[in-house]
Formats: sequence, C-alpha cells, structure tokens
Amino acid sequence: MSSNQVDGHPFFRFCRTALENIRAQGRYRQFTPLARQAERYPLYDQPETQATPSTPACPQDREVVVWSSNDYLGMGVDPVVVEAAIQAIHEHGAGAGGTRNIAGTSPVHTALEAEMADLHGKEAGLLFVSGYVSNQATLQTILSSMPGWICFSDRLNHASMIAGIKGARGSTTVIYEHNDLADLEAKLAAAPRDAPKLIAFESVYSMDGDISDIAGTCALARKYGAITYLDEVHAVGLYGDQGGGVSERDGVADQVDIIEGTLAKGFGVHGGYITATSDIVEYLRLAASGFIFTTALPPAVVAAALASVRLVRKDGWRRERMFERVNTFREKLRKAGIPFTMTPSHIVPIPVGDAQRCRELSDRLLNDYGIYATPINYPTVPRGTERLRLTPGPFHTDEMMDDMVTALSRLLRINDLAPQPVAAMA
Repeated sequence: MSSNQVDGHPFFRFCRTALENIRAQGRYRQFTPLARQAERYPLYDQPETQATPSTPACPQDREVVVWSSNDYLGMGVDPVVVEAAIQAIHEHGAGAGGTRNIAGTSPVHTALEAEMADLHGKEAGLLFVSGYVSNQATLQTILSSMPGWICFSDRLNHASMIAGIKGARGSTTVIYEHNDLADLEAKLAAAPRDAPKLIAFESVYSMDGDISDIAGTCALARKYGAITYLDEVHAVGLYGDQGGGVSERDGVADQVDIIEGTLAKGFGVHGGYITATSDIVEYLRLAASGFIFTTALPPAVVAAALASVRLVRKDGWRRERMFERVNTFREKLRKAGIPFTMTPSHIVPIPVGDAQRCRELSDRLLNDYGIYATPINYPTVPRGTERLRLTPGPFHTDEMMDDMVTALSRLLRINDLAPQPVAAMA
C-alpha cells in the first residue's frame, strides 16, 4: 500500500464515494467475458468465471447469443477478411513498428486510405487508430487552426466529437437542438457573418436510431458560409449502394466537406478515418497530434479492413439481409406486444426507463436465457431513458428471434413493465 493510501489521500476517498454512488444508482458497469465463435456468429462462448468487481460470476461454460454487437454485418468473422489478416501477419508481422512518420507507411495503409476516399467520393483519406480518435483529433485540430472558429454541434453528438470540440482552445461552441434545422438556422443567423463556422453532426445516432437531414444541413451550411463535418460511424457499410453511408444513400456525399467513419462497425475490423479534399487531409496529417504521436494501425488490421470494405462495396446481400432481419424482428416484437422504439435505421431500442431495472433485465436475459443484450444507462443516454439497444444482423435466425421475444415477454412482466397494447413507441 502506498503512503498516499495510508495517509488517506482525497482522491482515494473520492473514488470510493463515486463508486458507491454509481452502484446505488444501478448503473455500475461490469464486463461480461465472451469469446466470439468465428464460424457460428452471433454465438459466443461464455467461460466459467469467478466473480470480481468488474465481472459477474458464471457457474459453467455455456453458449450465448449476442444481440448488441456493433459488427452489424458480421464482417469481423468473414473468412476472406480473416485470411487477409493472417496473410498480412505472415508478410508484415504483428505490429506497425511505430508511427507512420517514424517507422514508414505500409502500402496497405495507403491502399485503404485511397479506398475510403473513393467510397465517399473524396480526394483523399487519412487513417486513425480508432473512430474516437479520428473525431477527437480532427475536430480539435480544425477548430484550433484559426482564431474565431464557431462550432455548431448537435446536442446528441457522440462523446468523441464533444471531446474534440471542447479540446479546441479559443473556439466557441453553439449547441443546437437534436436534428432541429430551424434551431440550427436561427443560431447560424445570429452568429457573426465573417466568423469561420463548422457544423458537426452525425448521420445515424446510435442510441436513438434516428437519422439526420444531411441535405438540409448542407443547404444551411452553404447559406451561412459554414463547412460540414459528418460522422457516418454507424452508417458506413450499411447504407448506400456500396455502403458509403446515409450520405451515399441520399446522393449528397459531394455536399459534405468532411466525412468521418469507422472500420470497426459495418466493416467489422478496427480503426477510424476521415475523407475530404487533399488540402484538408494533408493539413490534418501534418497537424493532428492524435495522428502524429500514435503508433499506426497494425498492417494485419488494415489488410483485414481493406478486404472487408472491398467485399461490402461489391456484395450488397449483407445489407439487404440485415434490413430484412431488422424488419422481421420488429414484426415479431409487434405481434408479441413488446414495446420498442420504431426508428428509420437498423437499431431497435427497447425502452426501460430505469437504470436498475435495465441492468436487471439484461442480467436475467443472460443468466436465465443465454441472451446477451447490453443495458444502456447514463451517461450514454439521459437518466430516465435507459434501454436495451438491440442490433439484429444477417445471421440472427428466426429461432434466435423467437427466443428473444419469449424471454422479453416473460421478463418485462416480471419487472412490472408489462407489454403495452401498442407495440411501437415513437
């Protein structure tokens, strides 16, 4: 034990109190040990484990069906993608060896950046180690580049976007109401005309599953002299003829100045990226500390991502199958009278509205039925809007769906959250 612990340093007392409060609020998060089965996804192995502060006990090894993965298309277990990673390890080794400035740039990095730029119809692309870092580093770098920047940020933007915006010293942030173009225009109109402006927003908002009006936002940007920054993290791979996201689906990608995305969700691997004009990308390559001072993605990860993107662009059946599964699952929920939030996206939220009940519902699904569905609590969503966030994918079978519907029907009644007569909640 350190001397500070013996002396009762206030930070140790703070941690204990904070943890007690989190537990009392029913939002203490535990890791659930799960090992994905590559050949049987979305089936996972849950190993026998002893309880620890961060993990619950599991009395024996068992198989679990996962309903909350962000590998929406199952690309992370696709044999072609897996083989690309294996081959790259044999050719290039396990790691990148350093930053791209220090250790050199692998040809697979360059090829993937060109692929992402082509997917979004942009001049250039730049890889980051994660989608979080690509948002944080890009927004912070841009908004710190010139004096007087004003960033107009949707109220429900992701934490990584908020971190980048807050980290830009000297810039001003104006938050507009979620997906409210009238409020955005009023705030743009009230801003100094000559100030550099940026509008930061997402296409698919992952917790509520709603979709922004990209064309309308871009029209306001042109009217008031702003540039647009669009996070397509929960849309790339899933929307558009080639998986370019909602902006491709809506035919407006050319109107967006900067498109950011991830390789970890619809493409099933890892990493983040941005695409834009060559000048913007070059500036970020030379100025963004989140890129400059971070070891590059391992070549095996990049090669797997490149194989995944090329497959998803070429074969649309995965997207078609995913949306068929989503619609089938919603219909099963509706027939069973289970309340769910109807969204225009692939995300199916089950509203609960209480952190403790949400945690208990998730635990019972896992312990009693072998079904894993993550509870979504504060601070991910506002208090009082706790939910299960379900993501049906191409490989969820009708039998898996029926098992989930049966389990939810029973458990919602047990938790005094009886299914409502109207199945879909707007």
